[in-house]
Amino acid sequence: MKSLVIAEKPSVGRDIARVLKCTKKIDGGIEGTNYIVTWGLGHLVTLADPEDYDKRFREWKMEDLPILPESFRLEVIRQTAKQYQAVKALLYRKDVSEVIIATDAGREGELVARWILKKADCHKPLKRLWISSVTDKAIREGFAHLKDGNDYELLYDAAMCRAEADWLVGINATRALTCKYNAQLSCGRVQTPTLAMIAAREKEIKNFVPQCYYGLLAKWNPGTAAGKSGGGSLLSLTWQDGKSKSFRSFDRQRIEELKKALSGKDGIVKEVKRTPKKKMAPLLYDLTELQREANRRFHYSAKETLTIMQRLYENHKVLTYPRTDSRYLTGDILPTIKERLKACGVGPYKKLAGSIINRALPEKPFFVNDAKVSDHHAIIPTEQFVQLDHMTIDERRIYDLVVRRFLAVLYPPYCYEQMNMVVNVKEECFLANGAVVKDLGWKAVYWDGAEDFNELEEWEEDGNAGQSGRGGQEEREVGPKNQNIPALNKGEVLKGLFLQITEGKTKPPSPFNEASLLSAMENPTAYLETRDKVMVKTLGETGGLGTVATRADMIEKLFSSFLIEKRGMDIFITSKGKQLLELVPEDLKKPELTAAWEMKLSRIAKGNLKRTVFMKDIRSYSKELIAQIKQGEGSFRHDNLTNTKCPNCGKRMLAVKGKNSEMLVCQDRACGYRETISRTSNARCPNCHKKLELRGKEDKQIFVCQCGYKEKLSAFKERRKREGAGVTKKDVAQYMNKQKKEAQEPLNNAFAKALSGWKVEE
Repeated sequence: MKSLVIAEKPSVGRDIARVLKCTKKIDGGIEGTNYIVTWGLGHLVTLADPEDYDKRFREWKMEDLPILPESFRLEVIRQTAKQYQAVKALLYRKDVSEVIIATDAGREGELVARWILKKADCHKPLKRLWISSVTDKAIREGFAHLKDGNDYELLYDAAMCRAEADWLVGINATRALTCKYNAQLSCGRVQTPTLAMIAAREKEIKNFVPQCYYGLLAKWNPGTAAGKSGGGSLLSLTWQDGKSKSFRSFDRQRIEELKKALSGKDGIVKEVKRTPKKKMAPLLYDLTELQREANRRFHYSAKETLTIMQRLYENHKVLTYPRTDSRYLTGDILPTIKERLKACGVGPYKKLAGSIINRALPEKPFFVNDAKVSDHHAIIPTEQFVQLDHMTIDERRIYDLVVRRFLAVLYPPYCYEQMNMVVNVKEECFLANGAVVKDLGWKAVYWDGAEDFNELEEWEEDGNAGQSGRGGQEEREVGPKNQNIPALNKGEVLKGLFLQITEGKTKPPSPFNEASLLSAMENPTAYLETRDKVMVKTLGETGGLGTVATRADMIEKLFSSFLIEKRGMDIFITSKGKQLLELVPEDLKKPELTAAWEMKLSRIAKGNLKRTVFMKDIRSYSKELIAQIKQGEGSFRHDNLTNTKCPNCGKRMLAVKGKNSEMLVCQDRACGYRETISRTSNARCPNCHKKLELRGKEDKQIFVCQCGYKEKLSAFKERRKREGAGVTKKDVAQYMNKQKKEAQEPLNNAFAKALSGWKVEE
């Protein structure tokens, strides 16, 4: 008898098959002596559409709402129906005695396999493969320690509840809004609060009133001190309010009076303090933190980063499971650290990895915490040997981020001596800070030429941008910056102080970009209205709005629904999005809804709440939502109508902006016609090197740049051809394979044949 292994994707299935020595290709899988390996293509089965319960639901009518199926049906996804049938046939083979679920180890991965089994009505014994990477070693160890499938029944219940609840709320509320206002309006428990956060940020910016603030700076030249002559860099001393401890005042008159009173006065060194300090490396990456960093450094969207990570995980097998919400490792990973260092210690990482590979780890590493790892540990390199030349530039960039962060946590702390000086000028206090680097520690992993403490600090501040719950963009007061402080002792007199008034304006929070929006979705507690401590804690523990696996898709959905748009790197809500927020029920705009759901889903997964109880509450809530929408008194107005007529139905079309394009969309939701009028391409302007915008249709297409450069598509192709840009990746691969083959074959050309009959005397 054989075991049927169900993987989530073909690439993972083929890896498992190779390790299990399955070599015979069959329809939808690979067969071996003891195992048959098959796979999904992501989900093969999903919840049925409303019309599958009753044909009258094909038409969207308010009187049919709410739609509340007594029991949910599953349907095979049409695009992947062939693979489903192949898997079903394998499930019913008489020589298959058990099923091993090898889909991604998590709530959604469990759902992928369980829905296939439920739709196929298969009840064979279950086992579970639970691994965090798809290297050969991880697969072998996973199969050596298979879990009982029944241990994951509660996880499956939680996954089903999440899917069915989103179906009930999303489909009913979306249909109700669309029918009532005759516009394509969609909503949901994740996308609508996310949209509300973007609107709230825009409101903050719009209502922000800048205020002028003032400070006082005292500058002193060390060369003027007794026994010294000439030159020397100036020492800057920043005034600090004695009561509020602030470094600025909104009262200009006060600062001017202070300057007048202190001018010509000497400073007396009141305190010089030297404190040894050390700073640990940042924690390892989870998916959200990696998406945030990639967006900030390389302008990758969250979706792009996840796609690249999937390739590094599935195809190259050099990184562990990407869809993780933990930034810690478990203790059982520690024995594998040396092997991982050997695998990734190539190219630019060879020296960095080599210097720590034989170094003993601390007894309690700060990045190891079993309690803070749920399904998967942080993203780190695998034990798979790395071939950097096989990666694309995008893959290299993401891999570089992960490897350097992994190396950094293994390095010693960054050590420096912090110097703080307090100088009194009459009764007023002035401060100066400085630092001397003692040991770069983990910063050596990132150090690329920074020559002093200030440059390293600027790098770190830049790296920490965008990590707060509200995007990390709010203005914060900045005190004295680090500088080189001369050797001074308590009681010394600073003569010849030069006083200077500084001024500035308070700044509003910056608009969201993808990096800061991911931060806000991950930690939306600042947008909670109730400020309930339990909800705040739950959102922190469950990862906020959406999951690490779904946030990227949710942002993409907001773009594709034309609820948000991009201006440069910043994200703004559209008129359609603003109107939707006025029409949608209040509950759906609040992060509290997700917090409440996640609290209950967590209890279901732990066996503390029955699935039936949760779903009964969701059905009642769906009825309340529909009642609220029906009673709504608002209206929806298209303010982006154009004079262009739809070629299908003749109605006027709407001008909308997608994420990287501008389109015309038919206003009739039943028609659905749309056409692209311009899109941002990957082609670069030969003048300013910015991305070119492609406008027009067919042979009339033209590239346009912000700098004023224009070029017809036909002329662009000719120019690129002359520059040798017509070679595709496939052409390069074929050429490299040919070269490799020729290098391995014996030299047997015409010249060799001509020489073959010659005899050379020694």
